[in-house]
Amino acid sequence: MEKLMRKLKVSWNPFIVVSLLGIFSTYYFGFTGTFWAVTGEFTRWGGHIMQFIGMDTSHYSYLKMIHFEGTPLERIDGIMIIGMFLGAIIAALLSNNVKFRLPTSKARVFQALLGGIMAGFGARLAMGCNLAAFFTGIPQFTLHAWFFTIFTIIGTYVGTKIIKLSFFSTKIKMERKTSNKLFVLNKQDNTKKNRIGIFLCVLVIISLLMYVYNKQHDFPLVMVFGLTFGFLLEKGQVCFTSAFRDLWIAGRTNMLFAIVLGLMISTIGTYIFIKTGLPPKTFWAGPNAMIGGFVFGLGIVIAGGCETGWMYRAVEGQVHYILVGIGNIIGSILLVLSWDSLAPKIALSFPKVSLISYFGDYGGLILTYSLLLISMLLIMFYEKRYFKERR
Repeated sequence: MEKLMRKLKVSWNPFIVVSLLGIFSTYYFGFTGTFWAVTGEFTRWGGHIMQFIGMDTSHYSYLKMIHFEGTPLERIDGIMIIGMFLGAIIAALLSNNVKFRLPTSKARVFQALLGGIMAGFGARLAMGCNLAAFFTGIPQFTLHAWFFTIFTIIGTYVGTKIIKLSFFSTKIKMERKTSNKLFVLNKQDNTKKNRIGIFLCVLVIISLLMYVYNKQHDFPLVMVFGLTFGFLLEKGQVCFTSAFRDLWIAGRTNMLFAIVLGLMISTIGTYIFIKTGLPPKTFWAGPNAMIGGFVFGLGIVIAGGCETGWMYRAVEGQVHYILVGIGNIIGSILLVLSWDSLAPKIALSFPKVSLISYFGDYGGLILTYSLLLISMLLIMFYEKRYFKERR
């Protein structure tokens, strides 16, 4: 038991965690018929905010397209995301990672909001974020996910150049200390408080499971998937932003390799479910995916976190990422307001391309795996070149 508790307190290997996320996201698709995604539901939360301030949301076609109806507790994505937050809280409490932390400067507040707005707008323009248009989008064999991914990578590269500007540099104020003792940073032992927090979370989970079971019998399992996703993300500290940003800034590739491995695992599982009759999710392979991907890539680097990254960091008590989340919802609202003028030109007039439909069952599978293998080779080449130049 003591050995298990030690394992629950430390961060987990990202290769194991992302592989598990790939497996669970595949089964989530098999069970629900939809992919693991978050920004669509955040957009619906934006719709609720619009209604709260007195706006008539009935004539916005984007909200109709994403089935804006009911409450979060009456929607699959809503139940799953609530589960994600609760799973992340439990993981953070077990790891003793919960601590209230304010942004270090006004520039960081500006970054959080601006980057969050850009990421939210870009994700919804492209019909998906780092999940629906990348981690669970590519295994759906949709061409738009590859457009989004390529331009997200470009956006993160440009973003790393922008955050090096002096405006975004955090000003650290040095203070003289009269004590000659060494300053030791100790992580406070909040075991008792954390146990109370976990107990309260479990009570909330049980209450929600009982409530949603009365709404729809398969909702409890959806929440279990959400709990698992949130728990794993926090334990593995999985961040798609750092995966790309660290590649450009420090040549670190561990998280990116883990993500590609997770994609490979998820792709074959998703393919099997598609062959059993589940239709894949495809979206317009148009400029919206490219523009949205670029804006999203810029946004997540400026904000310092992607859609999944800000969720678990927010429940750890980092106010910066709460602001990123607020920015995400604002960005999605802005997209709802502008969709009807943008969509006919850059989205709706372009085809929804499925690689399986276009290249055949095995052709689409082979092409996807080939592109993933090429991606891995490019990452290895860049890493080798990066450190060779530094030497």
